[in-house]
Amino acid sequence: MSRKKIIALVVVVFLLWGIFSLAGLFWKKSGDKIETLLTVIALIKSQYYQPVSTEKLINGAIKGMVEGLDDPYSTYLDPEQFKHLNEQITGTFGGVGLIVTMEENHIVVVKPIPDTPAAKAGIKAGDIIVNISGRDTKGMDLDTAVSLMRGPVGTRVEVGILRPGEKETRMFTLVRENITIPTVESKMLDDKIGYIMLSQFTENSPQAVRKAIGDLKKKGMKGLIFDLRDNPGGELKAAVEIADIFVPRGKTIVYVDYRNQPDEEEKAEVPELGIPVVVLVNGGSASASEIVAGALKDWGVAVLVGEKTFGKGVVQSIFRLPGNAGLKLTVARYLTPKKHDINKKGIMPDVVVKQPAGSKEDRQLLKAKEILAEKIK
Repeated sequence: MSRKKIIALVVVVFLLWGIFSLAGLFWKKSGDKIETLLTVIALIKSQYYQPVSTEKLINGAIKGMVEGLDDPYSTYLDPEQFKHLNEQITGTFGGVGLIVTMEENHIVVVKPIPDTPAAKAGIKAGDIIVNISGRDTKGMDLDTAVSLMRGPVGTRVEVGILRPGEKETRMFTLVRENITIPTVESKMLDDKIGYIMLSQFTENSPQAVRKAIGDLKKKGMKGLIFDLRDNPGGELKAAVEIADIFVPRGKTIVYVDYRNQPDEEEKAEVPELGIPVVVLVNGGSASASEIVAGALKDWGVAVLVGEKTFGKGVVQSIFRLPGNAGLKLTVARYLTPKKHDINKKGIMPDVVVKQPAGSKEDRQLLKAKEILAEKIK
């Protein structure tokens, strides 16, 4: 090792040592661990059989620190992942067009977005994604899987699919395109029953839901089915604005319970919709979906039909870090209006209806139509 490299290494170590020394009491309690960290950095820099940048080591240390929280929702995001997350929030990104969920530690396709690379290639709802660009997805968290499938428009990604009933993995090479998530689909069903499906909560979702309701009202809607099945959540603000459409004015939508700052209480500000509503939920309904479903159930303004929700009752904030990296950190838990903590518990529907895997008949939707037909007679 050259004299210059040794001097640079010593400078890095002493800089890190000085930063940690400022912690005072923290140092007294954790000095041996910090010394171990600095020693490991120095040993890797000087003894590892291949050169490793200090940036890579520090990024690894930060990632390990966040992983040490044992919180599946707190994640260190490198610049590329942070960029993808911001694209997801705004609803437009470079990707392959798959809406996915987590089922028994597997990444499962909820549905391909029409006219996207995944749909054109023949990937179907129910397909299990077993690898992405050579990485095994068994036990992989949803955010990582989604991030791997996204990237610059025009680049390629290889996705391995295991179709139910088959033993061989199908490989798909997909070219990423600019994807706009169609978060809202709406239509008029029989008997003046409106139907709105929301696939994700983005910045644009509240406006899209209000527009869909307005269009259905013009067609004479007397009851509404609001489908939140397999909706993994999204923006807290979007969830509050959408719940506000249904919850009576002045009533609580959600409590946000922080550790080191005053709790927040979000209340409805606009008149409620005023027609019978059924909300469809299942095990893929999580986070923001559960905020909406919990508020509507607690105030009795909708009947929940389907299966128990996922049970994600914690709130994440996104922090921008130096170098365009980011930190998604759990900062609070949320409680329903009746102060129910649903984290790791989920919300049980008012009417439980199981949907058999592979069935072409949507039993949950049929039950919702039956309930509304009785209410709007």
